[in-house]
Amino acid sequence: MTYAIRHIGRFARENLSLAGRGSLLLGAIIAQLPYAWAQRREILDQMHIVAIGSLPLVVTTSIFVGAVTAVQAVYQMEAYVPMKFLGTMISKSVFIELGPVLMALVVGSRLCANYAAELGTMKVTEQLDAMSIMAIDPVRYLAMPRFVATVLMMPVLTVFCNGIAIGGGYLVSVVTLDVTSSTFIEGLRMFYFHSDVLGGLFKSLIFGGIIAMSGTYFGMNTQGGAEGVGKATMTAVVGSCLSVLVADYFLAIILFQILFET
Repeated sequence: MTYAIRHIGRFARENLSLAGRGSLLLGAIIAQLPYAWAQRREILDQMHIVAIGSLPLVVTTSIFVGAVTAVQAVYQMEAYVPMKFLGTMISKSVFIELGPVLMALVVGSRLCANYAAELGTMKVTEQLDAMSIMAIDPVRYLAMPRFVATVLMMPVLTVFCNGIAIGGGYLVSVVTLDVTSSTFIEGLRMFYFHSDVLGGLFKSLIFGGIIAMSGTYFGMNTQGGAEGVGKATMTAVVGSCLSVLVADYFLAIILFQILFET
């Protein structure tokens, strides 16, 4: 019993310490935002990596998200709900939840692994220490551009995901599920609210910050050579996914039960 309590206490202390160090890094990144224009070239390069580099993954994921959502929706509602609500179910599922969350999990895993491995390699090879010795702030030149690019591009990728997923659901519904085009479009229009789209985009904005923070923090705090880089990359990806899911719960309460409800 004593061992279990001690283990829980150690786990809580380590995670609180981790949250504190992450908050300090976030504060340092925010303090460097006034220098974003001076770092515009690096930010644009990172935006290209985030957006253009992720497009094949976004397109493939979005098509099958829309298709699977349509098939599952028809299976569950066919005997109980008129098919005119199919478009409503697909659009609300994609706009509110599937679009932003799946983009954060799928694209975020790719970006986290990229950031953690790249910065982790620079850390273990003492390149970050060399930058500090030369009075070059690693936060300004490495962390801040990645943070800004990820936060700005995640909503853009989510918009692409939403459109492609709705299109995939439409094609599957019309071609294979015997739902007419007019019926599907009627469902899209019937219960469409701007708050659904805006809420999903706001969630993707927050998820972008979580992804960037996870990748940069664990990358810049890597220890132990090549093995440490692998461990930091794995920890960054796992931590990002868990943080996104936890944040999604609280954002859902704040946005759709408090803010937009009132």
